[in-house]
Amino acid sequence: MGKVFDPSLIFEFIPTLLKYLGVTLEILAVSILLGVLIGIGAAIPKLFNIPILKQIVTVYISFIRGTPIIIQLFLVYYGLPALLALIHIDITRMDAFFFVIITYSISNGAIFAEIFRGAINAVEFGQTEAAYSIGMTPFHNFTRIVFPQAIRVAFPNIANTVIGSLKDTSLAFTIGIMDMMGRGETLIASTAHALEVYIALSVIYYVVVLILEKGFRLFEKYTNRYQGTETTVA
Repeated sequence: MGKVFDPSLIFEFIPTLLKYLGVTLEILAVSILLGVLIGIGAAIPKLFNIPILKQIVTVYISFIRGTPIIIQLFLVYYGLPALLALIHIDITRMDAFFFVIITYSISNGAIFAEIFRGAINAVEFGQTEAAYSIGMTPFHNFTRIVFPQAIRVAFPNIANTVIGSLKDTSLAFTIGIMDMMGRGETLIASTAHALEVYIALSVIYYVVVLILEKGFRLFEKYTNRYQGTETTVA
């Protein structure tokens, strides 16, 4: 049973929790970067209909989309050491941070794969045919015609994925990561003021999301500066 609600504690807890914001943002930044690379690699077999690889990627994406992130986290945390132990590789002493990065990168990769595939397919193929007709190479066609248009199509979904991933990082504490949520849990254990801690956490996450949304809108406005209309990040 918690103690009597004390609003003043919210303002005391916020600076303490903010000290661990860097860990949360590090998890987000690294997993998004790796997720983009995984997503590009996973999108290629589906874009070019590469046999076997396409089916593997389809199952991978389906699994990620069909299971909660916390289940994926535990599968990686407990499953990867067990799997590698079969070939006599011991990673049981590896820092939990790396398991978190692996999990979120794989999860984000599946989402980015679908975003990239959909965005590239949204670019009218007639433009590619026109590019080839004037002597453009496939590389130049992609970098000058397809990619600039695809990134504008994909950007709102990329932004929403980043924001969603930020909120998902709050589960990293379940395997021992001392991020903002992990520090919040220790504060609750030591003070018994759970409501104040969760309000403080919600304020920090909300402000960070607002900052990210503002940054994404500015970037989106910049990328669409020559377009007649611009989409809105949800």
